[in-house]
Amino acid sequence: MLTFEQKLQIMDSYPELTRKDVSLGRVNYQYEQSVHDKKTVAFHLHPNGNGYVYAGLLQEYDFDEKGYVNIRDFSEEELRSLLDKSIRSLSAGGKKPEMQMEQASIPHRDSPGGIWTDDNGAKLTLKYEDDLWYIYSGLNLEMVFETREEAGEYLTEEGFYPDKI
Repeated sequence: MLTFEQKLQIMDSYPELTRKDVSLGRVNYQYEQSVHDKKTVAFHLHPNGNGYVYAGLLQEYDFDEKGYVNIRDFSEEELRSLLDKSIRSLSAGGKKPEMQMEQASIPHRDSPGGIWTDDNGAKLTLKYEDDLWYIYSGLNLEMVFETREEAGEYLTEEGFYPDKI
């Protein structure tokens, strides 16, 4: 496990991140060039070793309801990999919200299910099962539709777009 100081050194090595000292000795790091509303990449790094990094746009990590992964036991290599991916997902190199909205105009009947994301990083999963289209929020069932087109229209109206990350 990295110490608090080691985590700070790693974060400080990213010139695109801005350090923000917060209460109780904790530190946040923000990515001001984010093309999304989300700007905080590292959240509540604490002297006790705890801390979180934003992974809400990344599918390969288990994150909490706000999109953060606990990095308490991360190695330097794991932390740097997550930071690189997090920054990339929030950058102009990732998908811009304007581009994502254009993708939502794909005819719904022609595109498969999968992950749909809104501008706040919330994710819904669209699945075809038993001749119906199911929309899940995590493990919870949100809605059911008879056609792919109805499901796609609902997701688009709710501000979601197909996720291609």
